Amino acid sequence: MTAWKDVEEAVPEFAARVRKIFDAHKHKTIATLRADGAPRISGIEAEFVDGELRFGSMTHARKGADLHRDPRFALHSPSVDPPEGNPAGWAGDAKIAGRARAVGPVDGEADGEQFHADIDEVVFTGLTADATKLVIEVWTPRGGLRRVERA
Repeated sequence: MTAWKDVEEAVPEFAARVRKIFDAHKHKTIATLRADGAPRISGIEAEFVDGELRFGSMTHARKGADLHRDPRFALHSPSVDPPEGNPAGWAGDAKIAGRARAVGPVDGEADGEQFHADIDEVVFTGLTADATKLVIEVWTPRGGLRRVERA
């Protein structure tokens, strides 16, 4: 099991960049798997709390049923266009994939269930400082951090 705190300990600068992108906007997108194996994309709110990446599902929502049946998920940060005329000003985007673990009811007044993420992969996609190449950084618990640049 790899929690968000493990990513922060292993690659603190990378984790900080990824978290900043996720924290920049409230709404994210999550992919889960339907009973027939087809992907389902849903809007979701997610947050980093006490070293965990956590998110919820309203009672009887399909995404929660998906996660109980098959806990695999992929979470995508909000996508924001680069500033006009300044592609190097793009913050990039980020993805986290793993397995959701049900941990009980959501905090607060909402009726639903909370999940914590067991993280398999974290990806940052951005541009080089001169905005001439795409940069893809991938961290996995076993493989560590890898960086690829594409023209």
